[in-house]
Amino acid sequence: MRYLEDVVLKKWSAAVLAGALALGALAGCGGDDAGSGGGDDKLVMGFAQVGAESGWRTANTKSIQDSAAKAGIELKFFDAQGKQENQIKAIRNFITQRVDVIAFSPVVESGWGPVLKEAKDANIPVILTDRAVDTPDTTLYKTFIGSDFVLEGKKAGEWLVKEYEGKPDTVNIVELQGTPGAAPANDRKEGFGDVIKADPKFKVIASQTGQFTRTDGKEVMEAFLKAHPDIDVLYAHNDDMGLGAIEAIEAAGKKPGTDIKIITVDAVKDGMTALSQGKINFIVECSPLLGPQLMDLAKKVHAGETIETRVLTEETTFNQEQATAALPTRQY
Repeated sequence: MRYLEDVVLKKWSAAVLAGALALGALAGCGGDDAGSGGGDDKLVMGFAQVGAESGWRTANTKSIQDSAAKAGIELKFFDAQGKQENQIKAIRNFITQRVDVIAFSPVVESGWGPVLKEAKDANIPVILTDRAVDTPDTTLYKTFIGSDFVLEGKKAGEWLVKEYEGKPDTVNIVELQGTPGAAPANDRKEGFGDVIKADPKFKVIASQTGQFTRTDGKEVMEAFLKAHPDIDVLYAHNDDMGLGAIEAIEAAGKKPGTDIKIITVDAVKDGMTALSQGKINFIVECSPLLGPQLMDLAKKVHAGETIETRVLTEETTFNQEQATAALPTRQY
């Protein structure tokens, strides 16, 4: 009798063990199919940032990191230090790691086709943030969230036209462009040029890149001032270059905002402070706080939901009075 009980017990134990192993195998397969990052249900995003070239970019990075944490998304963050080749390596690394979603702000517009095709072939959706890419195949990414840079340039030009309305004299303009090939640099130049070309009194007498940095903005403005003693207006593609230019203007014994009118884009705190002090005359806002919208889009894309292929951020413009009023509650 005892013998029969032992046999039954052994058979029952073996059956339980086999069932447990089968369940374990099924659980393992489910974890692998879920995608990436760690065998649990947590969404994993790989994000390749341009770098930290400006106050705007620093605020943009913080918004993305804080929003990912708040949304319960695991963020694999990479700083490309302003180099496209670094971003491409990071994206390929994200593909190898089987992240759920890839997002990045492209250093330049062109040259992304092959790596985006690799992501598509791996069934990893891509979201563009802040900057667009120049590719005929728009199926290589799910959506682009960011500003309308052409419109920003137009707003800058429209303020200038209104400021000099009814004044017949020639207006000599110098322009500090952003990084060559970058979407905001290309588009802000285009939008501005489209508006002012209607009146021949507006003349861009010098236009050169300041790489979106304060240091380069200062150096290029120093060169502009030496070559052109009759500058009336500076149009800078971001606040940081404009702030660097202010240093150069003051060092040359001129008064920024008065002797040389200054228009910039971004509306970060340092730029808004200079605007409130009258050193800058007009700022077109470009919000860096894209994190919440990005995380929302990532969740929708991962869930297979249909989303708009172009998502605009809401932005405004500021004069001196408006900047002074906005500064106390400015988040960036």
